[in-house]
Amino acid sequence: MDVYKAVRSRRAVRAFTDEPVSREVMERVLSAAAWAPSGSNIQPWHVYVLTGGPLVELKRRAGERVAAGDPGDEREYEMYPPALKSPYHERRAAFGKQRYGALGISREDQEARRRIAAANWNFFGAPAGLFCYIDRDLGLPQWADVGEYLQTVMLLLRAEGLHSCLQIGWSVYRRTVAEVLSPPDELILYSGMSIGFEDVSVREDHTGRAPLDETVMFVDSLVARLPEGENPKWQSDHT
Repeated sequence: MDVYKAVRSRRAVRAFTDEPVSREVMERVLSAAAWAPSGSNIQPWHVYVLTGGPLVELKRRAGERVAAGDPGDEREYEMYPPALKSPYHERRAAFGKQRYGALGISREDQEARRRIAAANWNFFGAPAGLFCYIDRDLGLPQWADVGEYLQTVMLLLRAEGLHSCLQIGWSVYRRTVAEVLSPPDELILYSGMSIGFEDVSVREDHTGRAPLDETVMFVDSLVARLPEGENPKWQSDHT
């Protein structure tokens, strides 16, 4: 698959068939993803892949917590700042409006929203799940490395005809995940990921992206040379 097509077709799929994902494909994807960039090549990701019985058991345990109204574990990191400023707040709100609006769920219907969210703990029906951990002693640049790695994994999955959904929400049930995986204590669960073949019978609206001139500035030339110590003014087509 062309790289551009892989990037544009990658999206968070929330409905999968039960068609198995072969071990051979996952090994091929993860072997190639190991070439993702990381500072000084430290490769800070620690990955677990679940299928079959272990995946079923994790779904069962997480489902029991959801059914009991368990609010989840104390977070080891914040998913979003407490006060999300503009334009990020507006983008997040637009996503929620589009997603729940397409399902006919109003902002006030919290029970319906909880039911939809509960599908996370079933991996949206996917036959494979991936969990990515990072050493708790590492810093922000290494967390960025993990993001680059996971993006590489998702693009390689598209090359195999597979889809995925990155699920940071699994960090809320990290203790349940640890019961199944038994990770070392020095690791923090960053994210889960559902992996499988898309169920195309389920309609999903695709979210858009901000226009290029809202997020990118092209700096082409120096307008004028200023005295030493002053900041230069750069000429660009971004206003």
